[in-house]
Parts: sequence; structure tokens; C-alpha cells
Amino acid sequence: MKSKLGAATVLYLSACFSVACGGSKPPAEAPAAGKAEPVEKAATDAPATSAPASKPASSAGLPKTCAKKNGACVPPRPFVEKLCAGDYPSVALYLFGNGLPWTRGYLKGRTKAWNASGGASDNTWLEFDEEVLVLAERKADLGGMQVSGGGGASYDALRWDGSCVTLSGDELTLDKPPAPKTSKVEWRFLDDNVQEALRAVPAINDAYLARRKECKGVTSGEVSAKCVKADDKLSAEIVKYLRGGGALPEPTKIP
Repeated sequence: MKSKLGAATVLYLSACFSVACGGSKPPAEAPAAGKAEPVEKAATDAPATSAPASKPASSAGLPKTCAKKNGACVPPRPFVEKLCAGDYPSVALYLFGNGLPWTRGYLKGRTKAWNASGGASDNTWLEFDEEVLVLAERKADLGGMQVSGGGGASYDALRWDGSCVTLSGDELTLDKPPAPKTSKVEWRFLDDNVQEALRAVPAINDAYLARRKECKGVTSGEVSAKCVKADDKLSAEIVKYLRGGGALPEPTKIP
């Protein structure tokens, strides 16, 4: 009886071993029916649910400390040259906000915009009491070109719209007026991540939706008076937020 059981057991184990070793590999399991690749999230009127950070984002890309200890607090000169040679409206908002220490100047009178750094200039006008960030101090003689206003230093400065301008010492004061003006912030030129962060602010998102309703997607050409008013309101809410201590993430496009 014991020998019969032993023989049966040997035959059973031999058969199992033969199947395991000689059998072919089973086919891979097919994906579950109906499973699809993820698709891009559809656009929505709802703002991002998370609020922007209350402090500047950590990054080595944009400067956050003064390039020199004496005089005006300005960014490093190599950064300023790249900034003023290009078009970076989102970087301008980042530099005006986030609690950064840059020296601010204010226009003494209405002044024609021009850029001695060689970058683009929109040939518009800076208004009386307009606020700018001081980027660099220049000598009076700019390679044979004399800055209007005569002697003394001149300055490279950054407007709220992201454009750089050159101003003489006679055109700029560091004394803050009661109600500083700003150039207009153009929403459509801002980086996507900056727009998303701004729309997390309820007052800005309301202004954004009101502007879109009145302007109906039009960004240039003839627009209604209501569209112009809504556009100005959106710009004003952005400035108000940043002047009140609001922060933004670092833009995706930087010098």
C-alpha cells in the first residue's frame, strides 16, 4: 500500500514538473475594456481652487536681493540687460509684487517713453505720477547721446506693463505721490501660470469674467466703451492685489 502511494506521488510530481518546465509563457493580460488615455482638461470659467502662494516662490531664475548696498536697490545689471532687450510682462508683475525690495520711482510729468538699452519701445507716454521700478542708474552721456533734462544721472526703469524706459533725473522722483498711477496691465500677454494664479483671487476673477463678457473675445481694434471700462477694471484689480502684498509664482518665461 505504501509503495503504491509512493509511486502515485512520484508520477503526480513528475507530471506537474513537466507542465511547468515545458509549457509556453501565458499571453500578457489585455487592458481592461473601455480604458482610455487621459485627455486634456476642458477649459472652464471656474478659477483655480488653490490660492497663490503668500511668499515668493524659491527660484534662482529671478533676482530677489539688491545688486548693491549703496544707493537705489536694483537688480543685477546682466539681468536688467536681458529684461529690457525682450518682452516680459509677467516678470514685471512678479518684480512689482512678492514683497521684493526694488526702489520705486514716480514721474514728475508726462513723458514720452523711450528705451536707451536698445530694446523695443512702444512710443507711448508715461503719465504724471506714474510708478516705475528703478532698474539701473546711467551717466549723463549715453554713448554720445545726451538724455533730455541735462546734467545728473539718468535711469533705466520698468513699467507695470513690462516695458523698459529711460528717464532723466529731472523726470523722476523717489517721493511717492498720494495716488500713484500705473501703465495698463494687458491680461492677454501674461503667462498661463500667472493668469491661473491671479484668477484664484476672487476680485480678479470677477473682473476677468466681466471683461470677457463685455469684450466677447476681442483683443484689438474697435471695442465698446463697456469693454474698455472692464479691461481697465481688470488691470486695476491686479495692481491692487500686488500692492496689497499679493504674491505670484515665477513666470514660465523669464530673461
